[in-house]
Amino acid sequence: MTMHVRTRWWGSPAVCAVACVAVVCAALLTGCQRAPGGGVDGEGRLGDRTATGPPVPVRTSGYGAVFLAVGECSSFGRTSFTEVSCAGERAAARVVARHDGTARNGPRCPARTDFVLHISEQRPAREDGDGAVPRGYACMRHLQPPHPGDPGGGGGPRTIVGDCVYGSGDGKVRETACDGSGVYQPEFEVTKAVDARSKCPASTALYVRLGGTAPVGCARRV
Repeated sequence: MTMHVRTRWWGSPAVCAVACVAVVCAALLTGCQRAPGGGVDGEGRLGDRTATGPPVPVRTSGYGAVFLAVGECSSFGRTSFTEVSCAGERAAARVVARHDGTARNGPRCPARTDFVLHISEQRPAREDGDGAVPRGYACMRHLQPPHPGDPGGGGGPRTIVGDCVYGSGDGKVRETACDGSGVYQPEFEVTKAVDARSKCPASTALYVRLGGTAPVGCARRV
């Protein structure tokens, strides 16, 4: 049975207003207000980076009653992802969470998810429904490093404490590796997640919307 998925390979760009503490910064990042303690009021969200192009075909291989259930593995390829045995040499990533529906409306993936597979609904021609796969998404983590979903890794579908961002020049910030190994150098690091801005430390220079029970990310300049 052939399936199609859309993949998210990178981290989610934060859509937040970045405040500037110098004239040069003000020219780069606009629409901001200064935060208490000399910080800046730049609220936003790291949005989804979705791979462009046609959906990637996926072939099931019978390793479980549910396609890409929690604990199962997928292989990577140029044209397709195939469910494979996790003990095999072709296994590249493991499912850490699996949900029906869409990621936009469904539960969030675990914090250290490396990427998300979006699985389109498939219904077989047989009337018994055997082999049907509902629309859903699988939260994936690589079996081997690097792990872009780790704190400071520069990617993953979520922004978490320890991640770094840079100003993209259009009043927004995007995630990048904290060690400077990415294309863009880090400018801010998320040091704390709280439920209100007032609980951020005085050194906070940027507020990043994280979502969840602690939706405010307190970021400092690096």
